[in-house]
Amino acid sequence: MNIFALAFDTGARRRPEGLIGRIVRLYAGVFAAWSIYAAGFSRADTLTLTITFVSLMLVLTFLLITPGPGGERTRIPPFEWLLAAAALGCGLYFVAHGDEIAERITLLDPLSTADMIAASTIVILALEATRRAVGLGLLVIVLLFIAYNLFGDRLSGAFGHGEISLSHFLDIMVFTTDGLFGVPIRVAATYAFLFVIFGTALAKTGGADFFFDIAAAMTGRSRGGPAKIAVISSGLYGTISGSPTSDVVTTGSITIPMMKRLGYKPAFAGAVEVAASTGGSLVPPVMGAAAFIMAEYTGIDYVDIALAAIIPALLYYLPIYLQVHLRANKIGLKGLDPEQIPPIGATLRKGGLFIVPLLVITWALVDGYTPTYAAIYGMAAVVVVSMLRRETRMTPGDALDVLADSCVKMVAVTGACAAAGLVIGGITMTGLASKFGTLVFFVSGHQLIISLIVAAALTILLGLGMPTPSAYILAATLIAPVMSRLGVDLMAGHLFLLYFAVMSALTPPVAVAAYAASAIADEAPLKIAVTAVSIAIGAFLIPFAFIFDGALILQGAAPEIALACVLVASGLALVAVAQEGYLNRPIGAGGRLLCLGIGLFLIFARPVTLHFL
Repeated sequence: MNIFALAFDTGARRRPEGLIGRIVRLYAGVFAAWSIYAAGFSRADTLTLTITFVSLMLVLTFLLITPGPGGERTRIPPFEWLLAAAALGCGLYFVAHGDEIAERITLLDPLSTADMIAASTIVILALEATRRAVGLGLLVIVLLFIAYNLFGDRLSGAFGHGEISLSHFLDIMVFTTDGLFGVPIRVAATYAFLFVIFGTALAKTGGADFFFDIAAAMTGRSRGGPAKIAVISSGLYGTISGSPTSDVVTTGSITIPMMKRLGYKPAFAGAVEVAASTGGSLVPPVMGAAAFIMAEYTGIDYVDIALAAIIPALLYYLPIYLQVHLRANKIGLKGLDPEQIPPIGATLRKGGLFIVPLLVITWALVDGYTPTYAAIYGMAAVVVVSMLRRETRMTPGDALDVLADSCVKMVAVTGACAAAGLVIGGITMTGLASKFGTLVFFVSGHQLIISLIVAAALTILLGLGMPTPSAYILAATLIAPVMSRLGVDLMAGHLFLLYFAVMSALTPPVAVAAYAASAIADEAPLKIAVTAVSIAIGAFLIPFAFIFDGALILQGAAPEIALACVLVASGLALVAVAQEGYLNRPIGAGGRLLCLGIGLFLIFARPVTLHFL
């Protein structure tokens, strides 16, 4: 078995049948409904809410996710019930002792034996849930950090630290909001979960079909229509799903076979879908859970983050679309048959109202509402819009399905965020971030450009096989302080890290999104991943540009912003031409090198000039 596949294999989805299945489905639905209430309307303290969320989600994880890729798919074994009961028991214990936990002084008031047992149990259960939902790779990383916490005092040199006892470790990790129940889980329990429910509801009522149909109506007649449909529909769907792998499976199951039938090679067809789906996490207004975590970490208003991300997101998709178009011209492809293309007027009449929920979310965010309330308003808008047509109207059973399915989608996000919380707590306890920063400074010689290259490489490395939120959290904790010390703008620095955290989903050797596409495209995952990196080349260039030129993230006057956009867009277009080796006719090696050189000059001439002036 491929070692990377082994490292990132997850448990299979268990689908219990009969009465047990109905009970578990009802539990998931009620839990999701409670989460909406807790995030938007409860006045309970943050620690109590996150503890309750984690324990209830752990119950669902053990009931619905098998220990490995195989296992019993329809029956829940007794041991799983035992794990679920242990998770529920831990949650009840912490909630029952909530007042005591709130009043105690961290590291001064000793933990009781019962506290130690409950804390150890929930950490172990969270680690097992991470292994099942995300994979062995992330579990190993977390265990290494835990080992460093507990035994790092035995190291000599700069990376050694003071002694941390098990009691000290559990006190920080479980009884404060600096560890397991810290920012990542808080974001998962509020913003992320609510937007997952919103996206699931939108897809359930026909929103996903509308995005696909409108993309087909707009681009189906042009050369290489199916690939252009993939670019547009995956970008639209990806902004609400927040998961490149889920997006590949959802839209790619339609677009990849269409591209292959039209004449694109399997590797290219799979790579287009992977690149387009991965970029969906960079498209406002939702941008996946990582953008909400970014808002929490930086203190920057989420609306400002979403606005700053607009131009880079559009620039990201420009070379992808151009490469698809140039490849179609180069190999002589045509568009779809007319009968396969939905009329744009009929498409808008049938599903145009699904734009309304996205507009409602955008309005709510711009008007100053929190992302939590924006998501709640968006969900309400989906329900109202769906009620206007009989075929999209949700029944109570459909609503329960939406809530239950959203819980299942949150299992991996919760596991990743729990693991990230444990890592962050450990980094905080040991001061590893400052030590890591010193190492980066040493490697880069205090040179900003070299530091950025190191930061990009480390972010991709940290994100291999991980969900985007985990990758971004690790990068933000370890690398962002270094960038700040080098004078990098806070917004630009964190968007830089977010871009490379997202790109880890398509970067070899792991490239989890490419593995998802390989089964549909019937092509080797590594071949798809390498091609996807080439197609998504903009994502590896644009972040360096906006680090030095704030106009690309709307920092500057309108003329500066317009000039920066034109230069970078022109440069990316020439890079796309160089990669394809085709414009109106084939271009030789010399012409390709010339296009590449001019393209890179246009992208970086203004940023470099601004940096050195």
